[in-house]
Amino acid sequence: MKILVELPTWLGDAVMATPALESLFLAYPEAKITLFGSYAATEALKAHPRVVKVVVDKSKDRGFRALNIYKTAKGLGSFDLAISFRSHIYSKLLLFFTGSDKRYAYKKEKIASRHQVLRYQDFINSVTKRKDCPGPLKLYHQNKVLDRPTLGINPGATYGSAKRWYPEKFAEVAAAFADRFDIVIFGGPSERNIANEIETVLKKRGVENISNLAGKTDIAQLCSLIGGLDLFITGDSGPMHIAAAYKIPTVAIFGPTKHDETSQWMNEKSLIVRHDIECAPCMKRTCPLKTHECMKSIEAKEVIYAAKRLLS
Repeated sequence: MKILVELPTWLGDAVMATPALESLFLAYPEAKITLFGSYAATEALKAHPRVVKVVVDKSKDRGFRALNIYKTAKGLGSFDLAISFRSHIYSKLLLFFTGSDKRYAYKKEKIASRHQVLRYQDFINSVTKRKDCPGPLKLYHQNKVLDRPTLGINPGATYGSAKRWYPEKFAEVAAAFADRFDIVIFGGPSERNIANEIETVLKKRGVENISNLAGKTDIAQLCSLIGGLDLFITGDSGPMHIAAAYKIPTVAIFGPTKHDETSQWMNEKSLIVRHDIECAPCMKRTCPLKTHECMKSIEAKEVIYAAKRLLS
């Protein structure tokens, strides 16, 4: 049996889909799995032992996207079962053009808020006709064993600036623990400036045990490094969910997004720092009021206190 799985686009969503994928693979124990999706999503999940092929979606690169999807689908071939964790029209076209026997596309819910992991699990249960409950997040990249206790700082958020806390506040938190931990700053290529600012502030405070890895790691390395941390400070982001998969003690800073939908799943060592204000969560990429109050009002001392609670 052959199964095609189109993954969610965003890294964090892909990681949140892993409990549902484990259920899918359990329901079809002999199936050979092909993963299709964004570079970040496929890189994060390609280490799964059941995966035999990975194809990165390049349909948006150039030309007419629908035609690109058609060519991609014909290149993939037919499957016994083809599913997509995306609800986009192009995902439906992809499944259709493969000519697969059974095709299922995820549908976004319009009901009261509940965790995204549960939504993905219900989707897969509708495919398998089982009543599986979601387990923990699961990644198969081997965690790196670090030489010294290490605190990870993740100031970025690919979705938009509204989710980002402030570099000087991240630096203040890191400085508070620099006597106990080496500091590693994470980030993608577009987040080098934020990471550099944190590094600069820390060095002005006399902190030298810093590794700035922004833009220097691929997804597999990111997973392995986060998996070796002793403490992680982050916003609502893909790396936050990677940390949950490895059960890393994590303080997650939430502002414009719904913490009940995208908080760390089944990580008992996780605390959320957020403020209840009238305009949040707005779910916007940038602050529509231009005040950014949901993040600006969160002080470093609150995050430091939460981290100390986790460590104790």
